[in-house]
Amino acid sequence: MRKSVSLSADSVILDLEDAVPPAEKSNARKALTKILAELDWGKREVCVRINKVGSGYSDEDLDFVKHEIKVSSIILPKADEIPRDIRKRTGKILIPLIETARGVLKVEDIVRCEGVEAVSYGPADLAYSVGGRTEVYSQNLYVKTRILIAASAYGVDAIDSVFFELQDLDGFRKEAVQSRDLGYVGKQVIHPSQITIANEVYTPSQSEIAAAKNLVKAYEVATKSSVGAIRLDEKLVDAVHYRKAKLTLERAEMFSSS
Repeated sequence: MRKSVSLSADSVILDLEDAVPPAEKSNARKALTKILAELDWGKREVCVRINKVGSGYSDEDLDFVKHEIKVSSIILPKADEIPRDIRKRTGKILIPLIETARGVLKVEDIVRCEGVEAVSYGPADLAYSVGGRTEVYSQNLYVKTRILIAASAYGVDAIDSVFFELQDLDGFRKEAVQSRDLGYVGKQVIHPSQITIANEVYTPSQSEIAAAKNLVKAYEVATKSSVGAIRLDEKLVDAVHYRKAKLTLERAEMFSSS
């Protein structure tokens, strides 16, 4: 936890769930209280992953989190429903993790709950939920696409899952590129070696920014002459390409200010 203040991540997740044995839940909250008082994460988003709602630990977790000013977001694991009072009870941003079969089926209801601003998922727990293999659900395009479409429909950020093979940085990059191309805006990381790659993959490159600016300029000039589609760099460019280029510039601006 102390190392996290020097990492170049946008968010830091402090865990009260699976990383903490049942007998240590109370001690973990006390440790977080001490750490939160001591450390300063600057502009980074500080999140706490609580125990699953209804687990017997979540009420104490929520009571703890709501008093911590430095904590802006609550990670809700194994989310298959979100009690309506959580947002009002804590005043925090909610980030559910889709990690069960029921969660996948109910993802649209989950992402449109009050206070939800981002969503991610956990392939290991999801694989356990259906009796499958983690490796298969880490790459499952159906699950990734279902979550992304639900999130996009309600203006919620979709964040890709963790990559468990710490030494396979090429594999991490490949998975990150795939999720970025699907429309995900970021990725969970579990080791400092993954952070630089994630930042590189999800931040628009200088060449992408330049191409987007060129397209926006050319299309806006054309529309002033009542032209709705143009030929640019031997490609057809119409309104949807213009909107995508504008989105690239918006994301570039967002990452530069984070």
